[in-house]
Amino acid sequence: MNTADTTEARRVMIKSQLRTSGVNDETTLERMRDVPREDFLPADKAPIAYIDRSIPLGDGEAMAAPLFYGKLLVEAAARRDDRVLVVENGTGYLAELVRPLVGSLAVTQPTDAAAGKVEGEGDFTLVLIDGAIEQLPGSLAERVADGGRVVGGLVLRGVSRLASGRKIAGRVAFMPLEDLGIPVLPAFAKPKGWSFP
Repeated sequence: MNTADTTEARRVMIKSQLRTSGVNDETTLERMRDVPREDFLPADKAPIAYIDRSIPLGDGEAMAAPLFYGKLLVEAAARRDDRVLVVENGTGYLAELVRPLVGSLAVTQPTDAAAGKVEGEGDFTLVLIDGAIEQLPGSLAERVADGGRVVGGLVLRGVSRLASGRKIAGRVAFMPLEDLGIPVLPAFAKPKGWSFP
């Protein structure tokens, strides 16, 4: 794809996928317009960078549909004073979308975040999760500042939903916002319980 093709593809994505689904925040649309999705995909996937669904990348990784990122950015309402942690899903796209909007940014992989291995000192005022999780591990919740926000996908009864959480009195409580097809992050799966066969 040449630059003119991708510029037009991003314009169409904004007009037909984001705006028609209620994503009208100008800062979000600007970031989605200015960051080429194809730059964060393998060359063989670049031609489908702007489709309206997730793009499988192999090894359990995927780039979510543009609508997920648009809605996530709107819900996160990132600020210049935010100290942000991005739990990445192998592409670097979400981190690049949010980088100029915030004061500081750390990036970690799902397996490290799930195991409590997050680099840096102090707590984060905003955690963005690039995928859907079944549970937020206590070790990651501990790194969220009191009053801090967590935005990403949440799997509830087998359905992935955009969700937003806030840490109050030492606990992160989530509110599901909207059903979206969001790639699931296996590192955040709930332990399987015993059941009758």
